[in-house]
Amino acid sequence: MSTLTSVSGFPRIGQNRELKKAIEGYWKGANGLDSVKATAKELRARHWRLQQQAGVELIPSNDFSYFDQMLDTAILLNVIPKRYERLAFENPEDTLFSMARGYQGDKGDVTALPMKKWFTTNYHYIVPELETSEEIKLNSTKPFDEFNEAKELGILTKPVLIGPYTFLKLTRGANAQKLEYDKGLVNSVAAVYAEVLARFSELGAQWLQLDEPYLVLDKEPGDVELFKTLYTKILAAKAGVKVLLNTYFGHIADVYETVNLLGFDGIGLDLNEGREENLEAVAKYGVASNTTIFAGVINGRNIWRNNYATSLGLVDAIRQVTPNVAVATASSLLHVPFSTEGETGIPADDLKHFAFAVEKLGELKEVAVLADATEDEKKASAALAANQALFDGTRVAADPAVAQRVAGLTADDYVRQPAREERQKLQREALGLPLLPTTTIGSFPQTKEVRAERAKLRKGEITKEAYDEFIKAQIDACIKHQEEIGLDVLVHGEFERNDMVEYFGQNLNGFLFTKNAWVQSYGTRCVKPPIVWGDVSRAKPITVEWSAYAQSRTEHVMKGMLTGPVTILNWSWPREDITHEEQTKQLALAIRDEVLDLEAAGIKVIQIDEAALREKLPLRRSDWHKKYLDWAVPAFRLVHSAVKPTTQIHTHMCYSEFNDIIRDIDAMDADVISFEASRGDLVVLDAIHEAHFETEAGPGVYDIHSPRIPSEQEIEDRIYEILKKMDVEKVWINPDCGLKTRGNAETWPSLEHMVAAAKAVRAKLA
Repeated sequence: MSTLTSVSGFPRIGQNRELKKAIEGYWKGANGLDSVKATAKELRARHWRLQQQAGVELIPSNDFSYFDQMLDTAILLNVIPKRYERLAFENPEDTLFSMARGYQGDKGDVTALPMKKWFTTNYHYIVPELETSEEIKLNSTKPFDEFNEAKELGILTKPVLIGPYTFLKLTRGANAQKLEYDKGLVNSVAAVYAEVLARFSELGAQWLQLDEPYLVLDKEPGDVELFKTLYTKILAAKAGVKVLLNTYFGHIADVYETVNLLGFDGIGLDLNEGREENLEAVAKYGVASNTTIFAGVINGRNIWRNNYATSLGLVDAIRQVTPNVAVATASSLLHVPFSTEGETGIPADDLKHFAFAVEKLGELKEVAVLADATEDEKKASAALAANQALFDGTRVAADPAVAQRVAGLTADDYVRQPAREERQKLQREALGLPLLPTTTIGSFPQTKEVRAERAKLRKGEITKEAYDEFIKAQIDACIKHQEEIGLDVLVHGEFERNDMVEYFGQNLNGFLFTKNAWVQSYGTRCVKPPIVWGDVSRAKPITVEWSAYAQSRTEHVMKGMLTGPVTILNWSWPREDITHEEQTKQLALAIRDEVLDLEAAGIKVIQIDEAALREKLPLRRSDWHKKYLDWAVPAFRLVHSAVKPTTQIHTHMCYSEFNDIIRDIDAMDADVISFEASRGDLVVLDAIHEAHFETEAGPGVYDIHSPRIPSEQEIEDRIYEILKKMDVEKVWINPDCGLKTRGNAETWPSLEHMVAAAKAVRAKLA
């Protein structure tokens, strides 16, 4: 019998972002909901067939979503706060979108649910909000409809759902309260999942995948009991369906024995992240006779070719314990681009090193075939020989100048003088800003006109000189508008930038770029990460010319805008042949050069965004410092340590849980930090207060990922909430995040309300 293959999940936006375009067209009124549904159905069919043609046996369904699977699960369980139900939309999709984006119109005015990073990825999930456990019931036919849809195409899929344990651990109560897992709540949730299993049994499903990534985190008191209680009830109702408990992004060594004893038909283990611990747990506790281990050897979070020899070794290690082994993706392929097809801008000799989602399907099947081959067949395998040639160490040559510079770093290079408290006094005098200074996070709306001009330049339809004049005009208009509404610290708007990471990568040595390797970040927002190919250094000044031009056009303080080294690495496809720490040091030195050049050009405030710092924090607390923070925080300090005391260093972070590492954030030694906070109901303020946070801070006063325009009073109220927990002299007023993805129609009124609110509070304080 051949080894079973399984895909945990597949990208849903389409090869050319068809889903994004259809949904955004609907939001703008350019097309109807029927058009969106037709596009979605076509994409699902195409993706199922691709997997079928690759020879995958267990093809996922219900991994599709119009926005986010956690939000879908909330709706499935009827966890819909009343404020969204009261909007009384005719279409359930509009209720979903209102929960994800907020709504402001003739039906009412509601803010969106909070949005957080999905574990250590740059994908964002919508945080469900449970008002009462009495409301929980099966409320959607989506999983069954999509299973039947595939069945009509002759494809028997493996339905995928977020598991009940992960759902409950990531759900919050009303008013951002931690959820209490009372008996009634647990029983209600388990009952819905049992009902789902029974329904799939009737429909003829053979396997059901329940994703439980929260199992890889440290356990709090009661967690294991919660998990056992849920699954004891659920598994008792599975009837003829086999249940695959799927885990990823780490190991489950501390709960593997419990999982193994519960009688799951399949256990999915991530053998990329958490490899050693998972293997040790399997070796120690064994595998139940009726359980298949789904060996997650195909990495769903990188774009480099799989090393078949390594994967075969991992499969073999599991087979020392049990013959029941399936080959699987370590996580959903949602986190990688669609296909390398059409990437003609990358030389063939380089492109052969990459595997996107479609190529990973082929890798999955080849590993499964090789796992069943004899040793003689493996030796004769052309596929294995070609694969091993990719890992002979000749892919890239080291840059000796970069190596020499990194080796020459000393402890003093990571320390800025004088101490922050003294610097802050000097900066207040030098900058002359009012109490509660107002600013933005950096980017302004990238209109279709801006994108069109960039496309013309790329295609050679206009000259660089003409493009530069266009950008200057955009900057001039943006500065004038900021001055008119009364912002205190201005930005140039970043109209010349395509993406906050790709733009920097294009001006650094050591990067490669794709044409169409888009990955979903949240909802319809997609990013196209650059690839770290070799050693990194700065090719030339990157932002200095535009920042200096902008400062020359105003008497106001102009803020220079940079992306920090940790974020550049975390939002790129990093190398696998050297450590992340080494790559980050190289990036830090390159951005350090840019910081010093900006300062020399007369820029007095420099923002170095580390939006993704929290994102890659290891999921196990014991790993936080030794595996990440001990090098990530110093890398940021390396970037800014050589500037003058009067140069004010800002940073920015968004859409993560900051509370647990608030002291580490303070240790980055920035002068000012802006946080995403409004969508998280300002819960970060408690951590700032308790930690005696020294960095000046701007907790975002309104949510830019929603199209709604906050009122002046709404923002004023938020400012007073902030002042309850923070010293007024350390508070900045700013939006949650950059404004690139918004339109001018909502951006400028929102900022006017923000500035007016800040001035109103200043006047009352005076």
